[in-house]
Amino acid sequence: MKGTYIFLADGFEISEALTTVNMLRRGGVNVKTVSIYDDRIVTSSNRIPVVADMAFGEFRASTSFGPCLASDVMIFPGGMPGSANLAAFRKLMDIMISHYAEGGTVAAICAAPSVVLTLLPDIKGKKMTCYDGFEDAIVAKGGEYVREGVVTDGNMITGRGPGWAQDFGLAILSHIKGKEVTEKVKADLML
Repeated sequence: MKGTYIFLADGFEISEALTTVNMLRRGGVNVKTVSIYDDRIVTSSNRIPVVADMAFGEFRASTSFGPCLASDVMIFPGGMPGSANLAAFRKLMDIMISHYAEGGTVAAICAAPSVVLTLLPDIKGKKMTCYDGFEDAIVAKGGEYVREGVVTDGNMITGRGPGWAQDFGLAILSHIKGKEVTEKVKADLML
């Protein structure tokens, strides 16, 4: 899968999704929001409707699948039941598994590292973080839980929760565009 996409399911954590999109777009990344449904409207965990850039069918029709680079990123915000809804959508999980196997990057925050990324066939030895209380699934699959705000381990980026959304977005930006672009975005935001 070529490009950078953030996937939204009903019950997603709005601050994790939109803060990440904001950081990436400020850095010049053409990130697209994708509803996993047939229409573009997705409702956050706090009942705020959001219009995604594309519905899942549009994503499938317009995206180039096949060999990808580490700079091609699939992003999964947390929130419940948003993370569970993402994990239950088999078509998306199949794409994620292929994407990761081909060398693409996956990024997840809050509950999503535990609920979504543990569906990858092999996370053994990967350093990961997640929302407090969700670490058991990571450990059970052989991942190494690290209680930090944001953890990057190769082509996997994980964030702990909503308070870390800005740093999570900046870590993805750094992964895609490098430190110089990320530092400019931080300076523009007076961070």
